Parts: sequence; C-alpha cells; structure tokens
Amino acid sequence: MIDKAIERLIDTKYLLVITGAGISAESGIPTFRGNDGLWQNYRAEDLATPWAFERNPEVVWRWYDWRRGIIGRAELNPGHLAIKQLEGLYDDFFLITQNVDGLHGRTGIKNMVEIHGNLWRARCTKDGRTSMLMDVPLKSIPPACECGNILRPDVVWFGESIPSEWLQKSYDVIDMCDTLIVAGTSGVVYPVASFPQSVKERGGCVIEINIEPTSISSIADISLFGKSGDLLPMLVKGIRERRV
Repeated sequence: MIDKAIERLIDTKYLLVITGAGISAESGIPTFRGNDGLWQNYRAEDLATPWAFERNPEVVWRWYDWRRGIIGRAELNPGHLAIKQLEGLYDDFFLITQNVDGLHGRTGIKNMVEIHGNLWRARCTKDGRTSMLMDVPLKSIPPACECGNILRPDVVWFGESIPSEWLQKSYDVIDMCDTLIVAGTSGVVYPVASFPQSVKERGGCVIEINIEPTSISSIADISLFGKSGDLLPMLVKGIRERRV
C-alpha cells in the first residue's frame, strides 16, 4: 500500500495534510483528554471551556501552564519534519492541524492553519488582541494584557466555534486539493472530521495514516497503519526517488 500511496502523491498537484494528537503523541505529549488529561482531579473537558475560565481563570491558566511545560520540553519527531519536507515538494501545499502545541510551527512550516488555536498564544478578553506567551512558568497567573485586562489562551474551547477565517481557509483548500493525507487523528472531532468526506465528494484521494483503523478508514482510498514518524518519512523518500 505504501507504493500505491507514493504513486498517488507523484501525480498530486495540490496536497492537503490534516494532523491530530497522534502525531504529537510520538513526541511524548499526552492527549490531555480522558485519563491523560487528569490534573489535580480536574478533567480536561472540565477546564477547557469558557465557563470554567469565567469561574476560575487562575485554575485554567495553571493547567495550561502545566501543559506548556510538558510541551516545551518535547522534541520534534520525524513525522513533523516529514510534513515540512512535503511542503517543499509541492507548489501547492497546506496543513490543517488540530493540535494546539505549536510543534508544527517549530519546523518553520508556512502554509498552515492551527484550526483549534495555539496554547503559546494568548488573547485579550476585552479587545481580542493576540500575543505570544513563551515564558514557562508564567510570571503571573492569570496573565494580563498591556491594557490591564485578563488574557485567555488563544485556543478553541469546548462550546466555542472555530474562528470563521480559519474555517473558511480550510474550506477553500478542500475545494482545491486533489489529495489529502490524514495523519494521527481518529476523525471524531467536528468539523475537521467531515473534511475527508468533503475531499472524497470532490473527487480527491484520501490517504489515512494511523496506528489503528479509525472512522476515516471506511472512506479512505489508502490506509497505512503504523507510526506517522515511520510512514511519513517513507512517503517523502519515495516521492524524491521517483521524481529523479
């Protein structure tokens, strides 16, 4: 199946890649949901909401600061690096990541939308201005904007909508791409979970990369089961060899 995927990618004009928590898990980052998300007896689902932040912004920020500490020590893995290399192999390339850890950005990738936000970025609760917060631990919790108002993590919480500009960019790319690689996501979080089906309906090819079958497997043209850190570099290598 890997050869079939490489053949498809050789003929691809516009490549779209979607990534989820699985690719970051290979860098040792937990999913922060379920048992992995338990922190001081709080569940991630109880903290990552606008209502939790309204009730107790200090607790929510301490949880995010704990997460940032874990992520800040993580290293990029071969899957992250291979996606950056894929960007260099196509004139038309785009990455949609559901991850908020900022690891894809550390590769220097340019054509990307972090559709669920970035936990290294903060947003003013008054005027919506964003800024980067790279200190770990934070100097003050909750952090304050220059205007004096509280900052919030610039991420999409449960119960919130994805910003329209991020969503529209994603839909625009779906309309243009002819091949989609879905790596490290179970395909259960909407609206991103609907993107593979949208690509299929427009005549595109869907290549799934995951350690086990997912809800995407039933519609995928090609399913490659294994670590994205192993399979993505193999695809890059195959494309380069056959383009010579």
